[in-house]
Amino acid sequence: MKKVVTAIIGVLILGGVYFATQGFRSEDAAGKKEREQKPIAVEVGDIRTDSVSEVRVFTGTLTPRRYVTIAPKIGGRLEKLMFDIGDPIENGSLVAILDESEYVQQVEQARAELHVADANLQEAGTACDVARRDFERAEALRERMVVSEADLDAANSKYQAAQARRKVAEAQVAQRQAALRAAEIRLSYTRVEASWDSDAETFVVGERFVDAGSLLRANDPIVSAIDISHVTAVINVAERDYPLLRVGQAATARADAFPNQVFFGEVSRMAPLLKEHSRQARVEITLPNPDKLLKPGMFVRAEITFAKHDNVTVIPVEALVRRDGQTGFFYVNDADGQSKAEFVKPVLGIVSSRNVEIIEPQIAGQVVTLGHHLLEDGTPLIIPGRDAAGQSPAGTDSDDSPATNDTAGGDQ
Repeated sequence: MKKVVTAIIGVLILGGVYFATQGFRSEDAAGKKEREQKPIAVEVGDIRTDSVSEVRVFTGTLTPRRYVTIAPKIGGRLEKLMFDIGDPIENGSLVAILDESEYVQQVEQARAELHVADANLQEAGTACDVARRDFERAEALRERMVVSEADLDAANSKYQAAQARRKVAEAQVAQRQAALRAAEIRLSYTRVEASWDSDAETFVVGERFVDAGSLLRANDPIVSAIDISHVTAVINVAERDYPLLRVGQAATARADAFPNQVFFGEVSRMAPLLKEHSRQARVEITLPNPDKLLKPGMFVRAEITFAKHDNVTVIPVEALVRRDGQTGFFYVNDADGQSKAEFVKPVLGIVSSRNVEIIEPQIAGQVVTLGHHLLEDGTPLIIPGRDAAGQSPAGTDSDDSPATNDTAGGDQ
């Protein structure tokens, strides 16, 4: 009997616990439903028709279009330097003068050796003329049988030897003339001139490497000259963006020194390879620089437009959210006279810094741009500027008809 009573009491206790738990669950569900149905205040943006561009921003460094190092071809002491940094310099200008005393002496020595060679040539020519006349006389006498054949052969041998000596003397004169020209050229190298192959006649001195009085070796740099009528923005492009680029593609650039100014140019060169350690390729953008504002070494941000779509459906980029691992937006559904959030998973096109292209579905109206982190599918909305019934103020549309806004210029 005691065991039966105990069992009955246990059953009653378990039943009470079960019903109490169910009651709490019902209260929690009711509270959650009540919280879910509570309207949330949000900000909205229009779904409109506009232009949208796919733009990439790359960072890089400016370099001059041409860079020339001016250096002497010979060694010597620098006597005079004509230019300093920042000075304009024209093609063919005299840049520096080296000590020429040693090279003047070499020219004089070469000229004296040429005079000796000329004298030797005259002597060899005279001897050759004498040998020629002796040979002609012996030949005439031989015809009259006055001299023997051996005498004629001896005269002929002397004449040929004299001709050979004259040719050697002529070669020595040519050699000394070449030596003189070489000495004169080396002397001219003491006057260091600017020289480059470019359509720009005027460069600017970028650096000065030495001062007057310095002892230079051949090819020691004196100054550098740069052409900044155009500058080149050197950027590195990742593998995913490289196939989208092409030579001649328009580009813009901004420099920190001129934050409110845009410089226009185009892609001029693309490296045919990507570096293995970075998987990036060198790309050069040529920027006209008529006012010489841009300087080599400046940091720039280059923007290149890869694609542009006109007259497409766009929403503000702030409307995009992620729910359950999927990207979408909350559409403002005004059906049944009350605004509710409807989560839409679209097919996206170009995503810019301001707008997002919506390929599918075809929709019109408004989307939530602020406060969507509090929303779930079906959450009632409070939209500032609308009355309690969820209608737009007079003069605006709140139905599902397409809302278009053809903005001139599109999205940059």
